[in-house]
Amino acid sequence: MTHTIFIDGEAGTTGLEIRERLEARSDLELILLGDRRRDVGARREALNSADAVILCLPDDAAREAVAMVENPSVKVIDASTAYRVAPGWAYGFPEMDAGQRDLIARSQFVSNPGCYPTGFIGLMRPLVKAGLVPAGHPVTVNAVSGYSGGGKAMIAEFEAPEAATAYRAYGLSLKHKHVPEMTKHAGLTRDVLFTPAVGNYRQGMLVEVPLHLAALPETPSVERIHGALVEAYDGQRFVEVVDLDETEAMAGLEPEGLNGTNRLRLHVFGDRSGEQVRLVALLDNLGKGASGAAVQNLNIMLGLDDGVGLI
Repeated sequence: MTHTIFIDGEAGTTGLEIRERLEARSDLELILLGDRRRDVGARREALNSADAVILCLPDDAAREAVAMVENPSVKVIDASTAYRVAPGWAYGFPEMDAGQRDLIARSQFVSNPGCYPTGFIGLMRPLVKAGLVPAGHPVTVNAVSGYSGGGKAMIAEFEAPEAATAYRAYGLSLKHKHVPEMTKHAGLTRDVLFTPAVGNYRQGMLVEVPLHLAALPETPSVERIHGALVEAYDGQRFVEVVDLDETEAMAGLEPEGLNGTNRLRLHVFGDRSGEQVRLVALLDNLGKGASGAAVQNLNIMLGLDDGVGLI
């Protein structure tokens, strides 16, 4: 059976990555508007005739597109931040909970997670759920991404011949739009302190959560923190918790290590006799952090194996 797919916003960074992942598949047929991609009538027709649509648009444009969907059989995946904490939308992180994949499969509307939140939620939610980190605990998340996460404008800035910026901290107002998503889906009740940065490389990211174990109830050990993550992701294809022995032998961690994949790799760094840990997630901000996740959600919503077309 061939499924028809419409990518609204296919010319953007995320849209292009999704199209590249889908166009070679024989089980899918892409609806391509070409020069008519800004024609409202053509978009409306495509939005209501496809089996599934993927919105790769700014927040306001995504809301307008959703309002145009009148066919209840059309499945919608939104890659913007517009609906990530909205009622009636399933959060598109299949590995987040035991029932999340089934929720995505039966939902008409799925919000694709953000790249930073994917790493943070992947690290923190199992610890909150296990009671190792209280829901009201003050949590800090430090992260760095390749410049492709900033879209066309940032890509042009960093790839310009005269570009000299090596690293830049941003989100300095502490009002980053990912904070509500990170806080809610991690199971926290206190807003996280999010400190993002961008590096002078195209894609790949590290998301880090430092924890003082002595500040947590019962002062959990490094092994217990690691064990909670291992238990949460046992048997998952795209989420890996690195063995403690392997992690302890590492001298560094490169943010580009999973580029081109839909994988999320989680590390627990810490002295097993000490009282501190550094939880670090490695992922491709254009893979599991965006386009790869969208394809995985699409597969699930269409009743396919969620790894089709992904590595």
